[in-house]
Amino acid sequence: MSDHKPSSHDVYSELRDMILNFELYPGSRVTEQELASLFGVSRTPVRGALQRLEAEGYLTIQPKQGCYIRTLDIAELTQYYQVRIALEMFSLELACTYMPDAKLKALAEAWDPEKQHERSDNPEEMEARDESFHMALAEGGGNMALVEYLADINRRIRIIRRLDFTNGDRIDKTYDEHHTLCMHLLARNLARAQALMREHISHSENFAKNLTLTQLAKSRFLLKRQPAPAGAG
Repeated sequence: MSDHKPSSHDVYSELRDMILNFELYPGSRVTEQELASLFGVSRTPVRGALQRLEAEGYLTIQPKQGCYIRTLDIAELTQYYQVRIALEMFSLELACTYMPDAKLKALAEAWDPEKQHERSDNPEEMEARDESFHMALAEGGGNMALVEYLADINRRIRIIRRLDFTNGDRIDKTYDEHHTLCMHLLARNLARAQALMREHISHSENFAKNLTLTQLAKSRFLLKRQPAPAGAG
C-alpha cells in the first residue's frame, strides 16, 4: 500500500469532481476538519484546495462556519448549454469538412439502433458513451483547442446528462439521433447535422431547466440503485 499523501492539488481535483457529480450536495456544509479526515491529510492542503475552489466559484467559505457548496443554478446551467451548442455547431462544421468517411461510418455503426452492440441501461455508462460520441466528432475535426473547451463544458453538465439517461426512451432516442447525425455528416449535409444536434442538445437543456433539487435527490437515489457496469470494481 502506498504511503503517498494527497497533495493540495489532489484534494482540489477530487473535491471538484465530487461537487460536479453532486456527491457533495448543493447548498450543503463541510468543514476543513471533516475533509481532512476524509482524505487522510492535515488541514493545510485542504485549506489550499478550498481557497482555489472558492476562487473558481464552486463553494463559499464562511469564517468560523465552514464551507457551503454552491447551489444548483439553472441560469448557470443554461449558460453552459448555450456555450455547448456554439462549440458543437463548430465541431460539426469541422467534422463535416475534415472527418474521413471511414471514421464516420464506424461511429454510425456503433450507434446503429438496429444493432446497439454496446447498449446499456446504466445511466453512468450511457452518459460516458454519449460524451465519447461528441468528443469523437470534435477530435475528428482536428481542432484540439475545441476539444479541450468542449471537454470542460462536459464536466460541468455531466451529472445532468447522466440523470437524463435514467429514462429508457431517452436512450433509444439517443441511438437514433446519433446514427442519423453520422449519416448526415457522411452525406456532407452540414445544415441537417447541425439542426439535429441543436434538437438533441435542447432536450438535455430543457431537462436541466425543469430539474429541481427534490427531483435531483430522487434521481440520485435511482442512480444508486442501478447495477454497476460490467467489470466495475
